[in-house]
Amino acid sequence: MHSTGVEQTAYLVNESRARRPDLARDPLAAAWIPDGERGGVRALWEEFAGDVYPHDDLVVSLRGRIIADTLERALEKDPDTVLVVCGAGFSSYPWLLPFRTALEVDLPAMAEAKRRRAAELTDAGVIPRRDVRHLAADLGTADGRAAVVAAVRELAAGRPVAYVAEGLVFYLPPDDARAVARLGAELDAHVVSAVSYWPDWAAEHRVLADQRLWFRRRSVPEDASYLAHDELPGLLAGGGPLEDHGPESLQRRYLDRVEVPESELIPEYVAVSWAGGR
Repeated sequence: MHSTGVEQTAYLVNESRARRPDLARDPLAAAWIPDGERGGVRALWEEFAGDVYPHDDLVVSLRGRIIADTLERALEKDPDTVLVVCGAGFSSYPWLLPFRTALEVDLPAMAEAKRRRAAELTDAGVIPRRDVRHLAADLGTADGRAAVVAAVRELAAGRPVAYVAEGLVFYLPPDDARAVARLGAELDAHVVSAVSYWPDWAAEHRVLADQRLWFRRRSVPEDASYLAHDELPGLLAGGGPLEDHGPESLQRRYLDRVEVPESELIPEYVAVSWAGGR
């Protein structure tokens, strides 16, 4: 594989979703992986499955599904909603749903890789043509977060905003993690935030411990931040009821059963907060 470090984990997300496209509701997941990288990504996924856990396809697909459903609800409320995705990686949301405008934010190398691949897939007719802007910013800095606020203010121009921070906050130091979780509520005309996180009680979770060892061997930062359930309403600050979705509740929601207990999964939760209620 040509990519390294955190960039590899972005491809792993797509490989996981590609393995369960109906659950993830993402038929485009595999398309984001360049042809020359696909064999290496599959091999890396199998290595991750053997060394860490074999259920990433389940966890990541459930995460993507609840976010996609939340965004669909936002569009039903107002079709002119602007989508903002922080830690965008190679997610498909602006092309799966009819957003008129979207802003994707990631580190410079990732933002450029996504822009380039999106252009290739658009030219090939694989994804529809969309107004998607790619902003390079380090969300682990105050300047990076300020750049996001400024870009959204200019792009949205008063239109409602749906904010997503996916697969990101646990890789940031605690203060920055909380600032990114809080960022959606600071945006003008914010209507909903969807933030994925690891709960504080999971710091010693067995699967996360195995993942830290795996990350260490690949120069991926292994330190992690965790959020407490009871701090989420203050962080997301939507004003309406908070939805807190965990791996088991999402399995019941989309599979009508628990296939794998949370003790065997990365305990990733998705918190959703609507401004002023649903």
